[in-house]
Amino acid sequence: MDILEAPAAAPHRTHEVGNQPPPLAGYDLFGADAVLKAAMRTNGAGWAESSLHQIGREAGKPESIAWGFDANANPPKLKVFDRFGNRIDEVEFHPSYHRLMERATALGFHSSAWSDPKPGAHVARAAGFYLWSQVEGGHGCPISMTHASVPALRVEPELARAWEPLLFSRGYDGALRPAAQKGSALVGMAMTEKQGGSDVRANTTRATPLEGGGSGTPYALVGHKWFCSAPMCDAFLVLAQAGAGLSCFLVPRFLPDGTKNVFNLQRLKDKLGNRSNASSEVEFDGTIGWLLGDEGRGVHTIVEMVNLTRLDCIIGSAAGMRQAVAQATHHAAHRSAFGKLLADQPAMQNVLADLALESEAATLLFARLARACDAALTGDAHEARVKRIGTAFGKYWVCKRAAGHAAEALECLGGNGYVEESIMPRLYREAPLNSIWEGSGNVNALDVLRAMAKEPGVLDSYFAEIDVVKGVDRRLDAAADALRRDLADPAEAERRARRTVEQMALVATAALVVAQSPHYVSDAFCASRLGGEWGHAYGTLPRSVDAAAIVRRATPA
Repeated sequence: MDILEAPAAAPHRTHEVGNQPPPLAGYDLFGADAVLKAAMRTNGAGWAESSLHQIGREAGKPESIAWGFDANANPPKLKVFDRFGNRIDEVEFHPSYHRLMERATALGFHSSAWSDPKPGAHVARAAGFYLWSQVEGGHGCPISMTHASVPALRVEPELARAWEPLLFSRGYDGALRPAAQKGSALVGMAMTEKQGGSDVRANTTRATPLEGGGSGTPYALVGHKWFCSAPMCDAFLVLAQAGAGLSCFLVPRFLPDGTKNVFNLQRLKDKLGNRSNASSEVEFDGTIGWLLGDEGRGVHTIVEMVNLTRLDCIIGSAAGMRQAVAQATHHAAHRSAFGKLLADQPAMQNVLADLALESEAATLLFARLARACDAALTGDAHEARVKRIGTAFGKYWVCKRAAGHAAEALECLGGNGYVEESIMPRLYREAPLNSIWEGSGNVNALDVLRAMAKEPGVLDSYFAEIDVVKGVDRRLDAAADALRRDLADPAEAERRARRTVEQMALVATAALVVAQSPHYVSDAFCASRLGGEWGHAYGTLPRSVDAAAIVRRATPA
């Protein structure tokens, strides 16, 4: 035989590929989520089901899933100068990032609750954001910030009138050019500094009035920001020290005459996760910003914005949990070991059911809080108090649970879950982030204490929500009574803050589960989370639990 001639094909291949699950793609994420579907009807957004099915189908497309992988495998790149040495301060993103942003804005996750206000608008928007975040979490940052910026802008009506039509546009243009030319805009945030972090009152960036000062007038800013999220946004909410103290400013990338504002990007953060999204350091050197509200009232101006971004942190964590459960249950439904499907094996059923309980509770909580956002806008004081305290304890607890949840779900896939071709490593890296953004665990736990101390009626509204299901489950009643006793004891409240807020979150979510979920779900949740029949790891539910039914409920069809 000629040595250059190809040898005949081997008569047998080394093996056949079998016992591997098919890709989890080409399905409707909303249609496969029984918990979310019921929550929409319960919380006044049943009218949005048709559009949510559309979003769910888009999120399940192989093309959409590929965008998420590509955007994270090709992180953004900073370009400070052009080839001639001129400052340009731009960030380049992979095309897949832009595709994700195009769909997110076209579907209205950045503005629909404000541009089309009606009962259930915040609930419907939260559900859509939750579904689309399961494709990829990083691009949700500018989407969330734009959504949350509207109340702060409305503090100064003239600026709101100028910017809202751009923010409410369903278009997207990622180029760095004046927003008026693009016909659309996104808003980022630049709050924290090197020396202070969450302690924004320690900020040193200075703001000097250019036209006498006052709300709606321009100031010159000099200073730095240690974290500036999504630096290619068209405008930013910035905290700086004015004459009367910490104040909030709107800082556009371009000035009204079309020239660039001073916005000197220093570097991009090399982050653990959230790789598709750019987080930067920026310096202001005579940068122009317009004051929102009165000088010295910066924290007051951004309070509502913080509540909304904290809710989006809860939604983002719930989305990660749901996608992790979907991946784990799908794998177990198609993978066999030792003669049986993993989903039929008691030990694996226990783990999957436990993960599903956590996911279901998180979904019910974010939907309830979104309903509170809707109702608070109508002047409902009870709902405003539910939103105030619920976003704080929900941000603490749900986001805190996400990292361990992702790790356990990854383990359900074994070695297949540990490789980058699986989505699980990305979910795992992303999971700690929402617990850090918008105030870490201690910040939120202490904020709950602050709300209870300073805002009359907050605790009454909290327990009114629990009392709706009083007498239905003895374990929930006992936990609520124990919590009342704990809250009545002010000794070392700060030292006990995490424990107290954890119990508040568990009791509140248990009340939602008892009210809205099937009995086999609520029984398992109360037995494990409140009744002491639980270990220290997922997969330690008591024998009385119907794990198989819980897993079936959570598995994508």
